[in-house]
Amino acid sequence: MKRFCLTLDLKYDPELIAQYKRHHEKIWPEITKSLRDAGIEDAEIYLLGTRMVMILETNDQFSFEAKARMDSANPKVQQWEQLMWKFQQPLSHSKPGEKWLQMECIFKLD
Repeated sequence: MKRFCLTLDLKYDPELIAQYKRHHEKIWPEITKSLRDAGIEDAEIYLLGTRMVMILETNDQFSFEAKARMDSANPKVQQWEQLMWKFQQPLSHSKPGEKWLQMECIFKLD
């Protein structure tokens, strides 16, 4: 099993943040299926202010490249991503088109 931690910001607007949370209380079943089909076994998103942190636990075959290919071929995922972009904003050091950025693990208690 692999674990990844990613981050992204929401726009600073309390109503948009509330809407974003509501969308995540009822994730579309096609989105859940696409996550599982890509090898994501568990996913959590945490929020503090506008900063989000997403933790993914995946099987050993998971890759972000394969997930991106699957997503680009899935109209429902594209629709979801377009909807979510209404609430999200890139981090200041993101490249054009980048959303969630992978964080570096600098400590692990063993």
